[in-house]
Amino acid sequence: MRIRSRTLSAPLVSAAFAVTAAAGLGASALTAQATPDSGAGAHAGMNHAAVAPLATGDDPDGDGYIPAVPQVTGVTPSDREPAPRYFHEFQANCAVTRTAPDDPIVFAGRPGASHDHTFMGNTTTNAFSTTSSLSAGGTACNAVGDLSGYWMPTLYNGNQAVLPTGPQVIYYKAGVTDYTSVRPFPKGLRFLVGSPTQTAAEFRAHKGWVEGWECGDSFKNVEFPANCPAGTQLNIRFQAPSCWDGKYLDTPDHKAHMAYPTVKAGTNNNVCPADHPVALPMVEFKMAFPVSGNMSQVRLSSGAGHTFHYDFFNAWDDRTLNALVEHCVKGGLQCNARGYDETHPEAGAVLGPDYRLP
Repeated sequence: MRIRSRTLSAPLVSAAFAVTAAAGLGASALTAQATPDSGAGAHAGMNHAAVAPLATGDDPDGDGYIPAVPQVTGVTPSDREPAPRYFHEFQANCAVTRTAPDDPIVFAGRPGASHDHTFMGNTTTNAFSTTSSLSAGGTACNAVGDLSGYWMPTLYNGNQAVLPTGPQVIYYKAGVTDYTSVRPFPKGLRFLVGSPTQTAAEFRAHKGWVEGWECGDSFKNVEFPANCPAGTQLNIRFQAPSCWDGKYLDTPDHKAHMAYPTVKAGTNNNVCPADHPVALPMVEFKMAFPVSGNMSQVRLSSGAGHTFHYDFFNAWDDRTLNALVEHCVKGGLQCNARGYDETHPEAGAVLGPDYRLP
């Protein structure tokens, strides 16, 4: 049974419009950061899963469910053990495009309703973004065919936004042992990884945890280190779920249609669970923030370091994504953004020097 949308409360609607009016369109520009999110106000600890869906271009009935067309059925999770390969991944190198208090997944159609986000990849991403609008947009990713939207809470040092410099590394890798079973993302798939309301313990125990916050020789930090050596950067790596139910491109909580692989009993093999049988690439954010020294004033727009989370909205050109998954993930290679593995030059590259399909 589908969960129907709840009616927005008057206070929430009023707050959204008030923030929108105060922000204005110019507040979304990369240079317009005079009013940073305090990280302590109404947006900081919002429960994303409790936000009622709103009718939008991709969800016209406003129930929060966006069905895949066609749905993927009849799939049994693969527990095969193919010939081991040292890697099965490629990189999407995407730069920051803007910051704005928008979230086209959680607060679709509600500009200004979110805490501030740092957007990467697609240059048009805003509160009204749809699969069609992203597909018609531009990109700050190296691969011209990557029109996807990527975003995360904005990091601040005091009242100054700290934005990652240059293209950031976003891995697309096999999350399951049978890397040959991985399929490309369906167009329009979107999901939330982590939560701004998660506790420190939940952040540390999250299945997407890799190394936590890092700088210099300090690793596996749940919160920001107290001090980072001068000239270093603050880093984090966080992995997304990679098993899909095959039915929905989004669900009301923006998570239920996705799941992390599980370990098959009696083995060390990662397989998709039976209710999420479709293996997709595992996205991994590897972000670097140019901030060092005394870190006591460093925070996220969503709150403390343990509130880190991010969103992904797939708008890849289908042919480009298919070629990269086939060559790099299923081919067992460690590819750069051109789909080239320098340790296996004989395999060639997927994209040309202009980062386009030949």
